[in-house]
Amino acid sequence: MQKNYKPHPNSFKNTFCVFHEVLPDTVEGLKVQFESKAGSSYYYTQEGMYRLSNHWGRLANSKWRLIAMEPETASKYKIGFAKWDCFYPDNATEKLYYLEMDQAKNTVNYQHKMNPDYNQKAVLRNSLETTKRIKQIRNLLELTSWARHYDCDDISLLRKLIIEELIYTDKSLEEIKRETAEKVSSSLG
Repeated sequence: MQKNYKPHPNSFKNTFCVFHEVLPDTVEGLKVQFESKAGSSYYYTQEGMYRLSNHWGRLANSKWRLIAMEPETASKYKIGFAKWDCFYPDNATEKLYYLEMDQAKNTVNYQHKMNPDYNQKAVLRNSLETTKRIKQIRNLLELTSWARHYDCDDISLLRKLIIEELIYTDKSLEEIKRETAEKVSSSLG
């Protein structure tokens, strides 16, 4: 029989957390301890929280992301698990977030500075600055029209150079593009 574990109701307000998808049989025998108006179910244990939901990302006053299993499960509803010590404080003003590029998947995401994997090299930004940089990086990854202004045929190299600067410096995108163009033309000349 499951021992009832109930965290304080305000424990999750203004938090950032990364959940990892688990299979449905993981919550078999656990009792749903809370159901949201949006239809998510929550299971609390001594170790952490399981959440069954069809929506992840921005939730009311928190940012909860799900890392899906590979290969991804077909169900629209996913169950994620997060340990209690993986819920980090969130607010709009503090520089809490850094960017992380996944070269293999060609994706960018943000992480919290309290993440034990933070290498202290990526620049920390507030939520608004982080969102802006993510949009810039995703445009660089998805579009190609910006590259025609460079005297370089290797768009993957240009992307890598610009994105690294967006992650590891506070320089503006325009400044980074200008410096990259200068580097590329001097290396060709």
